[in-house]
Amino acid sequence: MEIKGEVTEIIYKNEVNGYCIAVFETAEESTTIVGYLPFVNKNDTLEVTGKFVEHQEYGRQFKVETFKKVMPETLDSLERYLANGLIKGIGPATAKKIVDTFGKETINVFKLEPERLSQIKGISKDKALEIAQEFVENWELWQLVSYLEKFGLGPQSAQGIYKKLGENAIEKIEADPYVLVELSNKVDFVQIDKMALKIGMEYDNEKRIRSGIKYALLRVTYNGHCAVLYENLVDFARELLGVSEDAIDSSLINMKAKEEIYIEERGNEDWIYLSTYYKAEKNIAEKLIELREYKNINAIENLDRKLKKIEKTQKIELSDKQKEAVKLVNDNNVCVITGGPGTGKTTIIKSIIDIYKEEELKITLCAPTGRAAKRMTEATGEEAKTLHRVLEIGKFASEDEINPDLLVTPIDANVVIIDEASMIDLFLMNYLMKALYSGTKLILVGDENQLPSVGPGNVLKDIIASEKVPVVTLNKIFRQAAKSKIILNSHKVNEGESFIGIKQENEEELLQDFFFIQENNKENIIKQIVSLCTGRLERYGNYDFIKNIQVITPTKKGNLGTKELNQVIQSNVNPFETTKKEKKFGDTIFRQGDRIMQIKNNYDIFWERDGKTNEAGSGVFNGEFGTIIDINEMDKEIVIKFDDDKKAWYSYADLDQIEHAYAITVHKAQRKWVWCCNYANCTSSSYATYKKFAIYCND
Repeated sequence: MEIKGEVTEIIYKNEVNGYCIAVFETAEESTTIVGYLPFVNKNDTLEVTGKFVEHQEYGRQFKVETFKKVMPETLDSLERYLANGLIKGIGPATAKKIVDTFGKETINVFKLEPERLSQIKGISKDKALEIAQEFVENWELWQLVSYLEKFGLGPQSAQGIYKKLGENAIEKIEADPYVLVELSNKVDFVQIDKMALKIGMEYDNEKRIRSGIKYALLRVTYNGHCAVLYENLVDFARELLGVSEDAIDSSLINMKAKEEIYIEERGNEDWIYLSTYYKAEKNIAEKLIELREYKNINAIENLDRKLKKIEKTQKIELSDKQKEAVKLVNDNNVCVITGGPGTGKTTIIKSIIDIYKEEELKITLCAPTGRAAKRMTEATGEEAKTLHRVLEIGKFASEDEINPDLLVTPIDANVVIIDEASMIDLFLMNYLMKALYSGTKLILVGDENQLPSVGPGNVLKDIIASEKVPVVTLNKIFRQAAKSKIILNSHKVNEGESFIGIKQENEEELLQDFFFIQENNKENIIKQIVSLCTGRLERYGNYDFIKNIQVITPTKKGNLGTKELNQVIQSNVNPFETTKKEKKFGDTIFRQGDRIMQIKNNYDIFWERDGKTNEAGSGVFNGEFGTIIDINEMDKEIVIKFDDDKKAWYSYADLDQIEHAYAITVHKAQRKWVWCCNYANCTSSSYATYKKFAIYCND
């Protein structure tokens, strides 16, 4: 049966899964509704289907099976709806003024004549348009949430999908449900396929087979590959879709004709690419060859003499390998400098900078992430930027848009140095290649044994393996670096040897930079981590969690993933207090004092930097760390102070761009330098990038 009414009170709400118990006022009676109602708030008007049941303890209840949000029908209910705080800029007083002014026309004013809202005192014309747009978007999002919920897709997925589909999202999905697979990385093909079949999609529908093939091709990118062998693709797709090989072949022919895929013949084998991946890979290869073969217009003379001058000025003595690396850079337009931690890569970068600055050549320093760029700046004394910022990708497309032909800003430089090049994925490398002028010197610096990029491709390792680009490999650990057991152990792991472990917690050993704590179960590992994070290390160096300690784990989900560890550490390091403001976002609680990390590039977020210069600007980038200093419920904003003293304001709608940073993944940790690290169930050698304490916990 179906009933219609207004939510007058929320008795219980599970923010994780959306399960809700609420008081529901219909025209006939007041009842209790129970069920999965994500994003349902007090004063919402709903149409719900289900049945009345008798609860053993709480009596008669209406168990909700499906729900749909509808516009309030009375002026009182409309005023309550507008006053519930969902629309930024409208509180109870403003809601009353709007309803009193426009009466039954209120909804149409929001939808069709938003400029009329400026008649209300305190609302400018610009503000009126903003409020109306948020009203419409909020309403359409609600419709999408309730539509997707019955197919097993949660509110977080719905939000991401709406951002990309925009108006009339439901109609677009019904026309082609498989569009969802390409729109959100949170949406799995199998999940969408069940939905599509449920609403009547035929098994042999061309859209279904095409989407299944794309899904198969995307899966191989999870392991760094960009193409799959034809036979393997067909076998996977046939099992996935339950259709004949002929049907798959037919779709492949159509996809090739539409240039959605590319088939490359290698001997007797056919390899299938998504066209975007093939084009990006081809562009990179062609540009590298072009750079390599172009006239070396930025070579300098008397390099040996200049190197001696550098050694004297910097009070250093370059090794033969380091000198070889500098000469390689001078003799070639493109080259790779690779080596593990402590092998002198940073010294080479500084020497190259000094030499070319003396020649008055333009130098651009870049890194794939904000964290790596900051570290490069600190190490060289010269400004380094993220590749996204240098290329200004955000001005032309969203961060996750895959378009090999995307416009980027050319790099006006004679020499471009990229640090942490192992973290560059296929598409970012393609954009970089497009931005370089012929004759520019490109220097890729990185450790080929570090983790590859999160995105597709294993770019640095493949460039080295191609033997088409000059490479110098640094393998000598310098004396100063050799004092660090962190660095020594990283090399041992790369060489397949057992690391030097310190198993006893005595005074002498804890003054060293690496020790090992062996635990055999999850509970004990968590106890060790909490103990280390809450003061146990203070007697050995006055370590502060916010400034000096970082917990690292391989995964986001599961036992000892970042999701679980962040909740545990937050409850111990920054527990609930009545004086601390909080904001629930999905299943996450953001609290004043929380340590957070930006997880997407956002070129629009405004920031100010307090200090002598009173700087201001826009843009916060993936990998930047900060602390929540305020939560403003009235303005629906969270204020974050980043580690470089930027203070930025995040609307509640932008909270999907941050996450807790008490515990981070190994990928996020690369090139983040702190004083003390806890490793939860971590088997990677990436601890070599850390400076003072490495604590390795393994179950």
